[in-house]
Parts: sequence; structure tokens; C-alpha cells
Amino acid sequence: MSKPGKARYRLETVKRSYVDAVGGERVEFEVGPEDDPQVFSFPHPIFTPDDMQSDLNDAQGKGDEAGARILLGDQYPEFIAAGGDPTSVMLLYVGVRNEAQDTVQKVRPTRG
Repeated sequence: MSKPGKARYRLETVKRSYVDAVGGERVEFEVGPEDDPQVFSFPHPIFTPDDMQSDLNDAQGKGDEAGARILLGDQYPEFIAAGGDPTSVMLLYVGVRNEAQDTVQKVRPTRG
């Protein structure tokens, strides 16, 4: 319980403001024909778990396939079967990450 006259941040509220600002905790994308695409997803770059982020850092210099496998996890075989391209996934990841950097600078968490 907050003390009277002293506002505190509620972590759930802070996180929600960032989730709302970037459009969600996961990035969804489609692969395949327009009339019947398959939907895949990976964690939004600002919500990437520490272990996954560490794996992505370790995969730098090992090619786009290594990064795409980490991001997609169990979805990777289906993604490839659907005609997915690992380079496109990594381009999407980098683009979303760069866009998020601009967006996050504008977020002002509210106190709860």
C-alpha cells in the first residue's frame, strides 16, 4: 500500500505502458501465400528474455540462420517448411528493435 502523498511506480503499470507503446510483447509476421499465410512470432526485442538475448549475442557472426533459430525456437522447422527466409526474420528483428528505441524514448511511465 502506498503511503499518503507519496506516489510509487507499480512495475506492472510500467511494463504495460511499454507493451502498449510498442504494440505487444511479441512480434507476429506471416509467411506463405496471401490467401493462406502461416503466422509466426518472436519476443519483441525489448521483452526478449535474458537467456535468449545472450544466445543472440553469441550467435552474432554465425549467420542469420543461427539468429532465426534462436528467435523462433520450436517454430523454426515449420517456418522453413512454409518457405520462410532466416535473413528476413533477422531484418524484421533489427527493424523492430530500431523502431522500439525511438518509441521507448517517448514513453513516460505513470506512477500508480
